[in-house]
Amino acid sequence: QVQLVESGGGLVQAGGSLRLSCTASGRTLSVYAMGWFRQAPGKEREFVAAISGSGSGGRISVADSAKGRFTISRDNAKNTVYLQMNNLKPEDTAVYYCARRSIPFMSTRRHEYDYWGQGTQVIVSS
Repeated sequence: QVQLVESGGGLVQAGGSLRLSCTASGRTLSVYAMGWFRQAPGKEREFVAAISGSGSGGRISVADSAKGRFTISRDNAKNTVYLQMNNLKPEDTAVYYCARRSIPFMSTRRHEYDYWGQGTQVIVSS
C-alpha cells in the first residue's frame, strides 16, 4: 500500500515562499517518477512539476507558469519530494497534490500517475 502525504501548505503574501513536502510510506520513492499538480476552485487539476526516478537521467520538467519560481527536488534518503515555491502570486492559490508513477519516466499528464496524496492548500494573498 502506497501512501503519499503532503505538507507545507499555508497562507502567504504575494512574493513570499513556501516549500511543500511529499513523503511516502509503503515503498521507496527513489525509483519512481514523481509529480506535483494543483487544482484551483472551479478549474481542472494542472501539472506543476515532475522529476524522474533514479536511473532515468535525473530529468525535471516545470510548467511554464512556474518556471523560474518553482523547483522540484527529491531526497531519497528521506523518501521525500519537495516543491520549493518562490515569488508566489495570487494565481498560485490552489490545492497542491503530489503523485507517483509506477515507472521511472516522468510525465506531465495527470492520468499517467497511479498514486496521489490528499493535497495541501496554498493560499497567496495580494
